[in-house]
Amino acid sequence: MVKSSGGLEATLLYEKYHDQIESTLAKYPADQKRSAVMPLLYLAQSEYGYVTKEAMEEVAAILEIEPTQVASIVGFYSLYYDHQAGQHRIQICTDLPCALRGADKFAEDLCKKFGVKLGETTKDGQFTIEGVMCLAACDKAPMFQVQNKDGIFYHENQTVESAAAMMEEYRTKTK
Repeated sequence: MVKSSGGLEATLLYEKYHDQIESTLAKYPADQKRSAVMPLLYLAQSEYGYVTKEAMEEVAAILEIEPTQVASIVGFYSLYYDHQAGQHRIQICTDLPCALRGADKFAEDLCKKFGVKLGETTKDGQFTIEGVMCLAACDKAPMFQVQNKDGIFYHENQTVESAAAMMEEYRTKTK
């Protein structure tokens, strides 16, 4: 059993993925095992579908760091999520350069087309449309990435119509 500096015991992840976690930790010097935070978060997200508060505490306990340090990583990267979502996360970059190329209006119109507000999930549970910071394609906005069980897919220079058509393809593939 692993205990954090606060005495919290890591349970499910460590017990279920003991070998994988130990293999990951072995890649880093013992005094720098905090560097394994991202692979362990990925493991936790794969297990739970998103990084729950309990998963953040588990990862923190394994790495002997504070849960707030783990939460700061989850909050910073768009590849980690701290809440449940639809089968497909539609993440629209709404950072300033993209906004100057119409990303805000694109996000608003796409949400309207699917009957949700930014951050909400469609009634059928297929799509969660989110605004995120910097997806590194400023000159190709409006753009978004789709995250689902098959991976991460970028779509650049989009219109609401092209995005909606693509989303319908994703919907068809998962039915």
